Amino acid sequence: MINIYETDGGKLNRLMNFEDGCWVRITSDNDAEIEEVARFYDIDFNDMKAALDEEEKSRVVSEDNYAMVIVDIPASELQNDMKFYTTIPLGIILTQGALITICSEDTRMLDRFVNTHIKYFSTKKRTRFLYQILYYAMLNYQEVLRQVDDRRLDIENRVSDGKETEDDLVILHNLESTLVYFETSLRAASIVIDRLRRFKQIPKYDEDEDLLEDVQIENRQAIEMASIYREIIDGTSEFMSHVINNKLNNTMKYLTSITIVMAIPTIISGLYGMNVNADGMPFAGIKAGFTIICIITLVVCLIILYILKRKKML
Repeated sequence: MINIYETDGGKLNRLMNFEDGCWVRITSDNDAEIEEVARFYDIDFNDMKAALDEEEKSRVVSEDNYAMVIVDIPASELQNDMKFYTTIPLGIILTQGALITICSEDTRMLDRFVNTHIKYFSTKKRTRFLYQILYYAMLNYQEVLRQVDDRRLDIENRVSDGKETEDDLVILHNLESTLVYFETSLRAASIVIDRLRRFKQIPKYDEDEDLLEDVQIENRQAIEMASIYREIIDGTSEFMSHVINNKLNNTMKYLTSITIVMAIPTIISGLYGMNVNADGMPFAGIKAGFTIICIITLVVCLIILYILKRKKML
């Protein structure tokens, strides 16, 4: 899908045709639509398609009549009916007549420019618009990172309450993988931002320098958050493993104690079941011998249970 927007008097209007100073938003892998935009603005078709490749690395591309920035942004996906996060490339192309964004998904981050009023947002100020997209991409990372940490806290609370499940281990693993992807993408974005400060093909304006510096600050903060949260999740995973192992050890200890207690009547009954002269067996000649042996067996079992209880084996 191709949507064309233009700001006029502080309002964002939707256009039907390409105009000077517009924003062309492409959310599609339709080759015909991409080729239409590429032909109109004289952009290499392969450069535009690169932004739809999930494995594409963050980078800056410079050509004679356009410059393209590719960065990864957060995206959500469903796995086994559970929501997890990943990253997808976003291509931002600056031409003489427009700013073009191309992404495989309709991202919430770009929706901010369409649905809400962003201060000093103008499609005609292409350099500032580029920096604003990068700025809100970094803020989006931070929002998602906080959501990841909230899910980690929920799991930690369930573990503390003894209500953890096997699914929690899977969720923790996926959250840790998410943070690895995020940190990798943020570090790659940091390289892109550093290059933009020195990139001569994109026009620079003094009033936009502070915004680019803000982008760099938010990027560093997002990297630090991802690193800290990953270490915390590592600790939570170890904590959860210790709790599960401790429960398993307690169960094994309990079963071992029960086995010891049950072995006593088994041994006694086994001895009395041997094919030997009954005269040599205690209480064999007494009418109440069976009852006496059962009582002795019960008493011995109770003594063993008391000892195991004192030693906290039960």
